[in-house]
Amino acid sequence: MDFIRVPFGYVLEFFYGFLNNYGLALILFSFVVKLILLPFSAKSKKSMMKMSRLQPQLKQLELACGDDKQKYQQEVMALYKSEGVSMYGGCLWSFLPLLFLLPLYTVIREPLHYLMHLNTETVDALKAIVATEQGVEVSKLGYYWQYGPAADLQKYALQLTDASMREAVMGASSINFSFLGINLGQIPSWKVWQAKGWSDIGGFIVPLLSGGLNYLSMFISQKMNGSVISNANGEKDEAAAKSAQTGKMMNILMPLMSIWFGFIVPLGLSIYWLTQSLFGIVQDVFLTKHYRKIYDAEDVVRREKAAQRAAEEAEKERIRAARRAANPEGITENTSKKKQQLRERQGREAAAKDFEAKKRAAAGLAPEEAAEVLSGDPERPFSRGRAYSSEHYTKNEENE
Repeated sequence: MDFIRVPFGYVLEFFYGFLNNYGLALILFSFVVKLILLPFSAKSKKSMMKMSRLQPQLKQLELACGDDKQKYQQEVMALYKSEGVSMYGGCLWSFLPLLFLLPLYTVIREPLHYLMHLNTETVDALKAIVATEQGVEVSKLGYYWQYGPAADLQKYALQLTDASMREAVMGASSINFSFLGINLGQIPSWKVWQAKGWSDIGGFIVPLLSGGLNYLSMFISQKMNGSVISNANGEKDEAAAKSAQTGKMMNILMPLMSIWFGFIVPLGLSIYWLTQSLFGIVQDVFLTKHYRKIYDAEDVVRREKAAQRAAEEAEKERIRAARRAANPEGITENTSKKKQQLRERQGREAAAKDFEAKKRAAAGLAPEEAAEVLSGDPERPFSRGRAYSSEHYTKNEENE
């Protein structure tokens, strides 16, 4: 990962040379890292806010599907697809910055390599001297041993036997790790009652501040995400906003881990994490305001559509109420197809008879008498049964 570590090492070295203060250099360095990772953070924030906005719809799906988990998952996937939300979008964009943070951790942990740019042979020689001073094997030396030589290069340079190495170390400048009277190169102790001065007391306070800002950052982020939650009608849903917040255990666990790490690493790393949390809060507020404008515009459209649907439903209900008032008995006319065809045919026949009667009256003729209906069926006046034929008897009379 030197393609990341080496450039950032030069950046941190430049800030230290410009400010002549290691603590301020770390703060400015943290700010630059936040700016570089801002596109990834914005993607992650947008995805998390989108998922938060869907909490009311997810709750409705859960109630509608009941115990059918398979159907619920299918409905959730369909909802995410229609809204353009990726289930892993927030986690993915949150994971990518770790690819940068891990190398940055190494840059801060190894100042001899990345701030003073000493080669590996020289660093190994200095490591052997530090191990001898501490009376331990080189392999058992702590991860943060470079802070000691980095703070007093001239002392360790005189102990080097190789002239070229000694010259290289003498040509580098030692780093002053003091910041507000606190030695950022030291690993703090939680045994504050054994503190020998402000440096030890300040070292105890820095990890606590780091954990407190970590908690505040998570709290504000959840509040910001919940502020954009609205239902399908574009109305704010306070209940869904509260249920969408991460559990209290996670809110407590992460800050505690931050505090624990603060007591096992040099204070320089705690300063870096502390400022990352502080800048993260500012970033969260900025991104939330940016995306809230977009989501507020969406909510306006949702409310307009909801009002239109409500007006249409009210008009339908008004029509239904008018029909109920006009027909309180609820009796409806038989409108079957056969009945309708019969009424149409009878109407045509009645119209034809009326026309014929008016025609005869205009010609001075007497009204035509209705034919005698023998069978009782106007459509079959001569019917005597299924086999009846009006020609049957006529033929018999002619034969006789």
